[in-house]
Amino acid sequence: MGHAGMAAAAVRYLGSVPRSVEPLPRPDLRCVRKDERAPVDRTEFRRVLGHFATGVTVITAPAAEGDTSPAGFACQSFSSLSLDPPLVAFMVGRTSTTWPRIARAGVFCVNVLAADQGELCRGFAVSGADKFTNVHHDAAPVSGSPRLTGAAAWIDCTIHAVHTGGDHLIVVGRVTALGTPAQEAAPLLFHRGRFL
Repeated sequence: MGHAGMAAAAVRYLGSVPRSVEPLPRPDLRCVRKDERAPVDRTEFRRVLGHFATGVTVITAPAAEGDTSPAGFACQSFSSLSLDPPLVAFMVGRTSTTWPRIARAGVFCVNVLAADQGELCRGFAVSGADKFTNVHHDAAPVSGSPRLTGAAAWIDCTIHAVHTGGDHLIVVGRVTALGTPAQEAAPLLFHRGRFL
């Protein structure tokens, strides 16, 4: 069974399961004090964690009120989170200039990049430029977020929750639609500072 078949099976399963998951109480959120920080060098932290290979995504959102173009950024820190309800998560730096635009839109699309989309990823990793120049896309079916042509998979979401996580935000999205292209593609992977 291919990815599309698995996604269809998951959607059928989600439709048949009674909604029995009770929300957990929200934990108290607070900043980490300096005396609680582990003595870990930032460069060493990045080097060691770089050994964990990840997929690469581009998170996109439609132009919100006041914006003249869609928003998007390259993101490695993406994960599935929950089957019931269907949730995914991504992490974004608190200083990101793209995140406020996505937050205003209230929706986003996760574009799982294919192995041949390294240059596309680099274009979405820069700050300040119009990242959608010469980028082919259509609208995701529910949110209208840009769905990038050639992506290995796409996941259309509404923002479900946002939590703090040190110098990043943890954004939880509720999945409203998802899919893969008819011609399946291998994913783009990132490991030790380079694409595989």
